Amino acid sequence: MSIKILFFPEQSRSFYAKRWLDIILRTIHLIGLLGVSGGILFFIEQSLWLPYFLMTVLSGLAMTILSLWSNGKWLLQNCGLAIILKIVLLILIPVFPDNSQYLLFIIIIISAISSHAPARFRYYSPILGRKI
Repeated sequence: MSIKILFFPEQSRSFYAKRWLDIILRTIHLIGLLGVSGGILFFIEQSLWLPYFLMTVLSGLAMTILSLWSNGKWLLQNCGLAIILKIVLLILIPVFPDNSQYLLFIIIIISAISSHAPARFRYYSPILGRKI
């Protein structure tokens, strides 16, 4: 099997209940983000919100892996690039705790824009210069 077919299949891969798995992962992700946000915004000791941070990162990675498995073209689109950027920013929160509020706000802004933007923006590939 060629790498192109492995990562960029003609038809996106799916399985029974994939949509429900995605909904469950998104729900876990939002719960984790709420815990991280509360910890950061109310200056709670990092060790108390670290489980929520891990929940957010792991659920985000799981959603990323699921999207990549479905079709690697996702990684080339604005929606995939936004998620990769959010994961990087989230990982930087414990590295730069003094800037954690700003990083959190940037993550939320990117989330709102990338989740609710029109399809022509979300599925546009700045790498290929067209919607895919």
